[in-house]
Amino acid sequence: MRRNDRRDLGLLLLRLGAGGALAAHGAQKLFGWFGGHGIEGTGQFMESVGYVPGRASATAAGLAEAGGGTLLALGLATPAAGAAAAGAMAGAAAVHAPNGFFNQGGGYEYAATLGLTAAGLAITGPGRLSLDHLLGHAVNRGWMIPAAFAATAAGTAVVVGARARRLRKAKEGEQEALFEEEYME
Repeated sequence: MRRNDRRDLGLLLLRLGAGGALAAHGAQKLFGWFGGHGIEGTGQFMESVGYVPGRASATAAGLAEAGGGTLLALGLATPAAGAAAAGAMAGAAAVHAPNGFFNQGGGYEYAATLGLTAAGLAITGPGRLSLDHLLGHAVNRGWMIPAAFAATAAGTAVVVGARARRLRKAKEGEQEALFEEEYME
């Protein structure tokens, strides 16, 4: 097997694995498939972690994951697909960040891994075993990479920043107990 063939096969495997996982996560949010909670349940969860309005947040995250993941797996519009998926994973990582890095403790490890894989594929390209290659890279031009990441970064910064401000404001309204309950008796 030639080196270029190995590279293209490796990119296909990365695209199918990461894209498939992302698409499945998005389908959980959008349709309730694979044990997910659908738009309503995911929307309620999104509200509980500070992404408001919850239903719109669930829809946006679900579309970025399902759409970006499917397009990554197919190797179609790879810059936009990877950037969208990476943006969704940045939003997920923000939720899990207070729990540290490792996934077993509820950390952001998994979201970061999927997001970085999606970003890496967007930058590297899909390889020859892809729809982008078959279509002459019509939606996979070099200029699309910085454009897709700039748009995604701006949108992600606005959404995650608004969530952070909302959570800070809610925490400011809480007052910690001055004394432990056991000493109050």
